[in-house]
Parts: sequence; C-alpha cells; structure tokens
Amino acid sequence: MEFQTISDNKRTFLPLLLLGDEQEDMIGRYLDRGTLWVLYDGGALRCVCVVTEEGGGVFEIKNLAVAPESQRRGYGQAMVEHVARQCRGRGNCLLAGTGDSPLTVPFYESCGFQECGRVKDFFPDHYDHPIFEAGRQLVDMVYFSMAL
Repeated sequence: MEFQTISDNKRTFLPLLLLGDEQEDMIGRYLDRGTLWVLYDGGALRCVCVVTEEGGGVFEIKNLAVAPESQRRGYGQAMVEHVARQCRGRGNCLLAGTGDSPLTVPFYESCGFQECGRVKDFFPDHYDHPIFEAGRQLVDMVYFSMAL
C-alpha cells in the first residue's frame, strides 16, 4: 500500500470523492482547505480521504471513500490509521461526521471512534436531494471522535 498527499489537481479525484459525499458543492466547501490523501495498492486507486484542521487541536475527516471494487478489504481502516498517525502530535482529537447508516456507524466504531454528538436534520437541511444508504434515508449527522 502506498499513501500519497495530493496538493494540486484535487478535483481529479472527484469521481471517488462523490462516493463519500454525493453533492459536489458540499465537497467544494472543504476540498481546497483540507488535506487530501489517496491510497494506491497494486497500482490501483483504492481510497481517498479529505481531512481538515478545525482549530484547537481538532482534525475532521470530511470525506472517506473506498472504490467499490475495493470495499470490505481493509483499505478504509488503513486510511483512518494513516490519518490518525499523520495528525497525532499536531492535534488531540480526530472527528468524523457521517450519516446514521448501518454501514458507516459500525465502520467508525471498529476504527476506535466513539459517538460524541448529532446534528439533527443535517442532510435534509444541507443537500438538494434525499440521500439514501443501505436503504435508509440519511437525516441526522452523527459525529464520532477519537483521541489522538
């Protein structure tokens, strides 16, 4: 596995970023100010992650997406571990916000995150269309935290 930090032409990775956040203007709110890491394995792009520095020692995963053919093979967890290593020593907390989905909630918990809050009606209030994951409409944003 090879991790790379992308500084230029971040929008080249938009097709995969749209798997993690399916509205392009929402991605535009954090992509330029965030750090974009990509994970390649066997010469193929497997995973992308955008992390922002929120101040006060807090970093936030804004987008984490694994290519469909590479899902459930450990790439997402490897990326979270990489991000935590990169942020450790520069901050004290890593946050991740996600929909209340039976796919993403257990994933973040398995990576060592703990639920720390919710933003009621986040998805209907911020997206121009209903978002569904695993057959469930996403309504509230669930926040998770991990000590660094």
